[in-house]
Amino acid sequence: MRTEIVVDKEHHHRVLSRIGLARVEVWIATATLKALFAEAPIGSVARARGRWVSIVDTLRELVGRGVDVRILHGAPPSAPFARALEKGGPRLAMRHCPRVHLKMIAIDGEALYLGSANLTGAGLGAKQEGRRNFEMGILTSDERALERAQGRYDAIWRGKECGGCKLRKVCPAPLDGVAAPLAASRARQRAADGGQRTADRGRRGGKPAANSRQRAASTPARRAPRRG
Repeated sequence: MRTEIVVDKEHHHRVLSRIGLARVEVWIATATLKALFAEAPIGSVARARGRWVSIVDTLRELVGRGVDVRILHGAPPSAPFARALEKGGPRLAMRHCPRVHLKMIAIDGEALYLGSANLTGAGLGAKQEGRRNFEMGILTSDERALERAQGRYDAIWRGKECGGCKLRKVCPAPLDGVAAPLAASRARQRAADGGQRTADRGRRGGKPAANSRQRAASTPARRAPRRG
């Protein structure tokens, strides 16, 4: 794949179906966010039985496998989507910005969708012919396009546009106010972890645990995922 046009129902098979196969990351941007169902991944028991699965369940399964899943949305989730989020399972990373109108899906730094389709049944889901939206977009593996699109996405996600935003007064939760406490929380956790390690060394007379090298040797090194 280099760059190809995706039209109407092709979104379901050529874009949505790729999400469940992600290994590293899935970054989604959508103006509206609604519940939708997709065919189960190829090779799964659910697929063999002809079952359809919720996009929320698919994304939670990815999170459980360690995939970086992000959803940047312009409008609050629909009621059915919100109810699906209330069920047990890994928490999805979601951020709401009223100015978000872009529709984007980036998968593993290898595939990028940009177009008109929102994360809804009528846009990407399995609506019947005659009921789904007319949609069009591009699917590409172009590295420059991926780098620029994900760079822009990350800037919005981290709240870098919030400082000069003219809609800040009516924004329910500016994203620069989300990122700062999160960074502070992580810093406090790192400090706490460091203090605990210092205390542990003190109890051992400043010497490392006898089996620390054995643990390190027995733990396989994790190779950084290859980015496209």
